[in-house]
Amino acid sequence: MVKHIVCFKLMDNSIENCEKAKEVLMSMKENVSLVKDIQVGIDFLRSERSYDIILEVILEDEKALDEYQQDTYHVDVVKKHMHSVVEKSIAIDYFL
Repeated sequence: MVKHIVCFKLMDNSIENCEKAKEVLMSMKENVSLVKDIQVGIDFLRSERSYDIILEVILEDEKALDEYQQDTYHVDVVKKHMHSVVEKSIAIDYFL
């Protein structure tokens, strides 16, 4: 199994924008069959060094991660939205 984690810092980190981003990310649960499990969290400390949103996705293996990155829904809906609201992001992928 592979865990894919992305932390997002939004350009406008209002609660409304964070909730919308969470909703879009969580929509992959029903729309991206490669996703075995998904969690999305909104930071509550809101410190200067904090990122606003964390995405954690579990996938079967490296091949599934590659396919996930090209998935039509992931690209056309999720990435499109996130790229329009994100200032910066960081990611890590590792084996469970």
